[in-house]
Amino acid sequence: MEKHPSQKIIGEISKELEGKKIVLGVTSSVSAYKSIDLARTLMKNGAEVTVVMSSEATRFISPLMFEWATGNKVYYEKFGGETGHISLSEEYDAMVIAPATANTITKLSFGIADSAVTLAALSFLGAKKPVMVVPAMHIQLYRAPQVQQAINKLKEYGVSLHEPILERDKAKFPDLNELEWHIESFLLRGNDMNGIKFLVTAGPTREFIDTVRFISNPSSGKMGIAIASEALYRGGKVSFIHGPLSVEKIPSFHSTISVISTDEMLNSVISEMKMFDPDVIIMSAAPSDFKPIQTQTKKISSDKPLTLSLEPTPKILKEIVSRKRESSVVISFAADTVDSDEELIKKATEKIEKYRVDAVVANNVSRKDIGFSSDFNEVIIVKNDGEIEKIPRSEKKIVARKLIDVVGEIIEKKRRR
Repeated sequence: MEKHPSQKIIGEISKELEGKKIVLGVTSSVSAYKSIDLARTLMKNGAEVTVVMSSEATRFISPLMFEWATGNKVYYEKFGGETGHISLSEEYDAMVIAPATANTITKLSFGIADSAVTLAALSFLGAKKPVMVVPAMHIQLYRAPQVQQAINKLKEYGVSLHEPILERDKAKFPDLNELEWHIESFLLRGNDMNGIKFLVTAGPTREFIDTVRFISNPSSGKMGIAIASEALYRGGKVSFIHGPLSVEKIPSFHSTISVISTDEMLNSVISEMKMFDPDVIIMSAAPSDFKPIQTQTKKISSDKPLTLSLEPTPKILKEIVSRKRESSVVISFAADTVDSDEELIKKATEKIEKYRVDAVVANNVSRKDIGFSSDFNEVIIVKNDGEIEKIPRSEKKIVARKLIDVVGEIIEKKRRR
């Protein structure tokens, strides 16, 4: 049977969701139109999508729009005498309700199946298949104790939550790319990091020469954001410490701490190690290695040559290793300019021996197509047991996913000791 023309986009961007079948639940929010883009984005990443709508949602947007977008039949009545909700939960891999209204969230938490969306969602939960809700509503509704209680109850049932963007008086539909990423992680890995506390550092630091000039590096923080996001999307609790970033939006983590200098980053890391007590520490930041011995309080004149006297900044990794719990996992990054993978592995191994970390993620920053400021990376992960894994050039979210996989393996090995 020939595919619907709309389904020709399946796998256009990536094959990450190839073979996965997703039910997209759409409820009566003014942001329902964004679900069309979500459906198409999931399809472009390899998934097949079928839409289930509440009858109220059809007043905002026609089911025909979703049929056109997905190439599949749209369900929007309560299935009547049909058992469509049962067959969907048997045939499909997961359900995502986006947008999810306050009404839908509270009813679902109490098992009230009075719409096609809640009926399908309960069927998925009963079949022990993944369900995600994506709230979108007025912020006062979102913060209402009944809604928050319902969200917490759904979490207890194993439902995944993607936080809305809290902006002015709205709990808004989230960034499409972040949501698609979360759905990928949730579908491919589930909540395998549930109960694990992560401390992740990201970005550069700045060491000021005078009031306007500083020493830094081209790190954008994208790799660290990707790692923290992947850990979060897989159920982890994340404390995120970052220097100046070139990325405006980051997910809502358990705690987010912004710093400028290497000393500030060190102090924040030490404080979080005491207060947050992380199970996993991933040092993906690129702190400056040197700082001026003296910072001038006024702008230095450019009329004459300048000689700078520098001193080393404190080694954050050294302080972490001396303070961590024995059971904690510590992952360090090593950015080097090398001519071969063998040289990169040698430098990573030397770093493991020097600092006694669990693994080092090494990348060659002499390449222009990966690393600093790029959306792509290529890394070699060297573990302290000598095991080596190369991740070829991939989007940073894919590198992050594979790194968190490695973290899970290390945690499991430590538990078996």
